[in-house]
Amino acid sequence: MKKQYVILGLLLGCLQFAQAQFTLDGEFKPRTEYRHGFGSLIPKDAEPGFGISTRARLNAGYATETYKFYISFQDVMVWGENRQILPYDMNNSFAIFQAWAELQLGSGWSTKIGRQVLSYDDQRILGGLDWAQQARNHDAGLIKYKKDSFALDIALAWNQDYSHPTGFISVGNEYNTSGFFSYKTMQMLHASKKWENFSGSLLLMNNGFQNAASGLGDVANLQTMGAHLKWGKNAFSLTGNIYIQTGEAIYGTSYKDVKGAYLASLDASFKLSPKIGLGAGFEIISGNDKTNTDETGAFFPLYGTNHKFNGFMDYFYVGNHANSVGLVDVHVGANFKLGETTSLMAKVLNFSAEKELPSGEKSLGTEVDLVLAKQFKGYGLKIGYSHMFASDGMYELKNVAKADAADVQNWAWVQLLIKPKFLNTAK
Repeated sequence: MKKQYVILGLLLGCLQFAQAQFTLDGEFKPRTEYRHGFGSLIPKDAEPGFGISTRARLNAGYATETYKFYISFQDVMVWGENRQILPYDMNNSFAIFQAWAELQLGSGWSTKIGRQVLSYDDQRILGGLDWAQQARNHDAGLIKYKKDSFALDIALAWNQDYSHPTGFISVGNEYNTSGFFSYKTMQMLHASKKWENFSGSLLLMNNGFQNAASGLGDVANLQTMGAHLKWGKNAFSLTGNIYIQTGEAIYGTSYKDVKGAYLASLDASFKLSPKIGLGAGFEIISGNDKTNTDETGAFFPLYGTNHKFNGFMDYFYVGNHANSVGLVDVHVGANFKLGETTSLMAKVLNFSAEKELPSGEKSLGTEVDLVLAKQFKGYGLKIGYSHMFASDGMYELKNVAKADAADVQNWAWVQLLIKPKFLNTAK
């Protein structure tokens, strides 16, 4: 009789999988880095940094006609940080990276609730930050609508802390708005539409930042709004961003009124041949030169994949350069297809401040980025090298005396990426 129950259970399980899709996959991404001026200018007597980090993920998804469920476990490890036979994780990095459910509401509507990645357009304001081993997620609820070439997403978030003995309390702004912009509340609307050769999107977002040094209800609200536009025909395309910020921001423990902050960019790309692509563009991000300590005109790109912009060496807007002199980034680049599975990307970026430094200087320097990519059967390999040619303004900006800085400021890395597909019942 027990055998019959087992067989019945197996049949019901098969029937369930026949009506739904289950996927199980993973990711293994080790990266070796040599840092000699990554993020900031390194002094001449400082030792270069060298290390290996690894991101490991296990992802499971389940989809039916009425709902989807997804969960992603992640750990980020630096080789050697855990003493051998240590019974716990030294950096406490093992976590649930994503855990969400999406319910189908009918007529193009759905809702997605839980820990998830918010990534839109070119990821300038909202992106997954996949380059960083820990990446970026949000605990939020989404209301989604999609019909034909139109999509509308509305996101709502309310962040709390349960570590206090009394239970739920209002989370403090631990990292403050000069760095990670951890928000207390978030409301976001993103609408996008595609036509034959043109696409555009509109973003409206409000973020409330709590002042940890004040009362529980003391929140500064910063509004970000703007548009992302793209046009392309044949081998030529244009991509542009225009965003403004207004409201209040918190730097340290003090409020600042944000006035006149903006970001504007335009990029053009042209496919010269099947093996050569060319690109050029600029980006202007407003800075702060106000003597009034209660105001700022500096724009900050918030939750975008900032490593993708303004040079791979992360000198600007990657946990830095907030409420500073802004940036003017003029760049040219090229992509070369060296074979069926091999490509080379080269980019040159010239940086200057949008506002003058105290000395009156604006020029910051030039960065050269090179990335060689090779796709093998089942995995990919990338090798990168970047070099910073700093101008006088960069030494002043980074508060490093030119005479004390190393003559060579560079960064090199090698990254392996494997994404195994363990199971997919749809196949």
